[in-house]
Amino acid sequence: MLRQVSAKIWSGDLAVEARHLVKDFAEKRAVDGVSLEVPTGTIFGLLGPNGAGKTTTLRMLLGIIEPSEGERCVLGHTRPIEAAHQIGYLPEERGLYPSMHAREAIAFLGALRGMRLSDARRRADELLNENGLSDWARKPIRTLSKGMAQTVQVLGTLIHEPQLIVLDEPFSGLDPMNQGKLERIIRDRAENGTTIIFSTHVIAHAERLCERIAIIAAGKVAFEGRVDEARARLRPIVRLRTRASEGAWRSSFPETARCDRGEWVFELPESGPEPLLKALIDGNAGIETLAIERPGLHEAFVAIAGDATARAMDEPPPEVAP
Repeated sequence: MLRQVSAKIWSGDLAVEARHLVKDFAEKRAVDGVSLEVPTGTIFGLLGPNGAGKTTTLRMLLGIIEPSEGERCVLGHTRPIEAAHQIGYLPEERGLYPSMHAREAIAFLGALRGMRLSDARRRADELLNENGLSDWARKPIRTLSKGMAQTVQVLGTLIHEPQLIVLDEPFSGLDPMNQGKLERIIRDRAENGTTIIFSTHVIAHAERLCERIAIIAAGKVAFEGRVDEARARLRPIVRLRTRASEGAWRSSFPETARCDRGEWVFELPESGPEPLLKALIDGNAGIETLAIERPGLHEAFVAIAGDATARAMDEPPPEVAP
C-alpha cells in the first residue's frame, strides 16, 4: 500500500526528491526502493541498461503512474500532477502528426501545455531561429529524418519554458550531429537555471552532461551522487615508460602492475605520486613518459554495477515509432 506523503519531505534546494519508490506489476517488481535527490538547476542522469527501471521511475516521479510504495516531491508538490504545467516531458515513445509542419507541431505541443496558440506559434518561431532551424518551419513532419523529427519534439517539450525538463532516452536513434544539437540545448537550458533529468543507457552522454547521476540496475539504485564521486571510487591509473627495464625502483610498483608493450600500467599507490617519483629518480629509471589518469565514468560504472550490467548497456533500446 502507498504510504502517505508528508509535506516535510520537500527541500527548497531540490527540484525532485524521492524516497524508497517501489513499483510492482503483477508478479514483477520493476522498481525496488529507488531514492533520488535532484538539486534545482542541475543536469541529472538516470544511467542503466534497458529494462533497469528508468522509465518506470520517471513516470512515478511525474505522477503518470502511482508508486506501490514510497514518497516523491516534484517542484514543491507531493502530488506531481499538480506541477504538470511547470514540467516538460519527452517520453520514450515519440509521436507527432506526420502531416503537421514543424512549426505547427511545436506550437501544438505548447497549446497542449496551456499556451495560447498565437503565443505558441510565436515561441515556436523563436525556438527554431535560436537553434538555426528556421528552414524547417514549413516542412511536414513526414519529410523529416528521425533525428530532425525528434529535435522538433524536444523543442515542443520546452516551448512553455518549464522549470523541470524530463527526457526519456532522448539520444536514442540520433546521429552524432543531432546528438550534438540536443546536448547544446540541454546545456543552454541548464545554464538558465532549468533542472533537467534524462535517462540514458549511453555512459558517454552522462559523463559529458551530468553533474549528478543515479546508476540503476535491476530496479535498484547502485549509486547516486556526483559524477566525480563515482569516478573517485577508483584509484588513478599510472602510465609509465622508462629507459631502464630493471632496477630497485621496480619495488615502488604495486604487485598488480603490468607491462604492456614497454609501458607500465598500474593503480597509483595510496602513498601518492611523490614516493613513486623519488624511487624512479633515485633509481635512475630514466623517465620517458609519465601520466596519471583519473578513471572515466565507464570504469566507475563497471566497478559499481558489475561487468554484466555494463555489457547490457551496449544493447540498443527497442525501436519506437517516430
